[in-house]
Amino acid sequence: MRLDDFDPNIDVGDQRGRGGSGGGFGGGGGMLLGLLPFVFSRFGCGGVAVLLAIFVFFGGGLSLLGGGSIGGSGSAPTQIGRSAPQAGTDATTSCTVDAESRAACNAFSSANKTWAALFQQAGQRYRAPSLQFYGGEGQSGCGAAQAAMGPFYCPSDSGIYLDTSFFAELAQRFGAKGDFAQDYVIAHEFGHHIQNLLGTSDRVQRQMAQSSRTEGNRLSVRLELQADCFAGVWAAANRARMEPGDLEEGLTAAQAIGDDTLQKETQGRVVPDSFTHGTSAERMRWLKRGIDSGDPAQCDTFTGAID
Repeated sequence: MRLDDFDPNIDVGDQRGRGGSGGGFGGGGGMLLGLLPFVFSRFGCGGVAVLLAIFVFFGGGLSLLGGGSIGGSGSAPTQIGRSAPQAGTDATTSCTVDAESRAACNAFSSANKTWAALFQQAGQRYRAPSLQFYGGEGQSGCGAAQAAMGPFYCPSDSGIYLDTSFFAELAQRFGAKGDFAQDYVIAHEFGHHIQNLLGTSDRVQRQMAQSSRTEGNRLSVRLELQADCFAGVWAAANRARMEPGDLEEGLTAAQAIGDDTLQKETQGRVVPDSFTHGTSAERMRWLKRGIDSGDPAQCDTFTGAID
């Protein structure tokens, strides 16, 4: 995808090279990530999904992946063949640390401009999120940020958190290569910010608090599929910048991180009641729906069937 260089005025934070500390359950991530290896070994992917659902809706972030961590057992992905990047001091330096950082900033800046324009057209107030880089471990308004969680959005501080080593993991483990696959990651998390602005996240959190675990998971699926659709809306608004193969790259990424696909990989069986993000087919369908329509109103995953 031929994106413009990032706007140097975007809000970028950078914790890379500074280390990080955990934090308790009240903060979000510290205890959660400490428990991931135990939960995974005892209860499999379904148990991790339940724990992540608690993290997401009781002070934690909204993540791209469901059913467990990037490493499967709570381990962080490693950067292959080079040391971890150091932090920049402002948007320009942080976004030019390496190619992955520039790609993330370009996609973030594009999504920011796109959604600001869409909100203006709809007569709605828009507030930009921030892009927060970290390396391995960091801190967010939702508690600890750890690479094992994958990219995530924190509603508490409106931050999109990214360890750029995830892009290598996306290509190598999940087989989702290409610039548009990376752009989809950022656009999905940006979709969660849009849900936050619209009040959708708060509404779903209240509904989940009054629901059974199974119903809560189903609500989480609808929230995640809408974020996929919003990612497609961003792509549609920038359709002229898409290149041959981009659509396939995005659909490959969506397919690779469906709950059913991840569960088959990690535990050899599928447990639909534990889904928190949607099946591969559903994620591809809603991403494509956003791309085909270009209309946020077509991303209503909360009315009717999602398949």
